[in-house]
Order: sequence, then C-alpha cells, then structure tokens
Amino acid sequence: MTEIYIARSPAIASRMLGGEMMVMSAVDSTFFTLNSVASVIWQAADGHTPLSEIVARHVCNEFEIDPETALLDAERFVTELSTHGILLLSERPFSNSSAAPTEAA
Repeated sequence: MTEIYIARSPAIASRMLGGEMMVMSAVDSTFFTLNSVASVIWQAADGHTPLSEIVARHVCNEFEIDPETALLDAERFVTELSTHGILLLSERPFSNSSAAPTEAA
C-alpha cells in the first residue's frame, strides 16, 4: 500500500469555530465545515506525516473507530478536499518551503 502525505493548500483560509474547522478556498470561495474527526485530520496535515500515521495516532486514539474503517474514511475525505484544492496529496513528504513534494534521494 502506498502512503499518502497531506498538506493544507496555501490558497485557503481556515478558523476553528465552535469546535468545528471552517475552511474556505481563496481560489473559488468553496466553503467547508469540518466535523470533529475531519478537523483532527486537517490540523495534523503537516505534509510530513503519512495519513495512516495521522489516523492511528489521532483519529483512532480520540474516537472509537477501528483503524481500517478510519483509514478508508480518511482517504475518502482527503481525496474529496483535494479535488477542491483545499488539501494537497502526495506519495512523498512535502518540503518545508513549498507545497511541492520533496525529491527522493
């Protein structure tokens, strides 16, 4: 299985409000309200931690869900947000200075 790395797009605005994350694309003004599970994934989207690790560390520890179901749900969620340019996906970690994945050595 290929790892998925996720990073927040630099072309977004986000704010935690009432326990939910509000996210808006600066490109097309698409607006999302993320539930508590999605907010945890969003906040952990550092571009360096694989999605599977985010799910195991944060989602499964904070919510009562089995790892397999949690990962499938998380993959669907990040794919949906990536189609709107809200999250960036890669099979490699992202570099610190940009949204581009790092080059393999």
